[in-house]
Amino acid sequence: MVLIKEYRVVLPVSVEEYQVGQLYSVAEASKNETGGGEGIEVLTNEPYENEGEKGQYTHKIYHLKSKVPGFVKMIAPEGALVFHEKAWNAYPYCRTIVTNEYMKDDFMIKIETWHKPDMGTVENVHDLDGPTWNTVEVVPIDIASKEEVATADYKAEEDPTLFHSTKTDRGPLGPEWKNELKADCPYMCAYKLVTVKFKWWGLQSKVENFIHRQERRIFTNFHRQLFCWIDNWVGLTMEDIRRMEEETQKELEELRKTGPIRGTSAAHEQ
Repeated sequence: MVLIKEYRVVLPVSVEEYQVGQLYSVAEASKNETGGGEGIEVLTNEPYENEGEKGQYTHKIYHLKSKVPGFVKMIAPEGALVFHEKAWNAYPYCRTIVTNEYMKDDFMIKIETWHKPDMGTVENVHDLDGPTWNTVEVVPIDIASKEEVATADYKAEEDPTLFHSTKTDRGPLGPEWKNELKADCPYMCAYKLVTVKFKWWGLQSKVENFIHRQERRIFTNFHRQLFCWIDNWVGLTMEDIRRMEEETQKELEELRKTGPIRGTSAAHEQ
């Protein structure tokens, strides 16, 4: 058995803008997750083409033992707390798979995302078969809702209800922002289908639900950051982004060896 949910995140940006904003924000968030022997190690970041699908392939290793729930650390050996993330970014479609060498086929997180220029109203955008789609829980995420944010995660500078973009004249976002967008303001939805498999007797349901809570937290914090950082990334080109990714890869390696972990932002997001 697996636990599948579809998270829908609506944003006041265009699908084209989001491609740059997502990559910029992933690079920035990665730095906040890295330091003191933990964090994110980038092994591969290169173009790929497979059966007509073209995009950017990345392979990362997550050394994040301090963020694994205590009940897992109690029964898992040290080496089990390392996770591999492989992502195929064929924007506007992206696929990310997280695995663990210790658990092998008994553990997997798969995130499939379609980015569409709508308000999150499309049903079964991932074209699942009927019986599977009937098991999927749809979870809308409102980036302007403070109720979505844990107290420990809240930062005023990353609050869309307070932020105003000087470059795009977007924000702050009110409670009814989706119905109050200016006629020239773009919008889009990230439809994120998350499949979680954790086969460990006695812990399966507990861990699968824990992982989904973490994914919801990651998606919420990440997209609040992405919007509030828009003046930093709007107007950047893909060439700018690839150059930034190269610099970030070197910085991550240095941070992981020496520096402190600077925060709990969401880096795993494709």
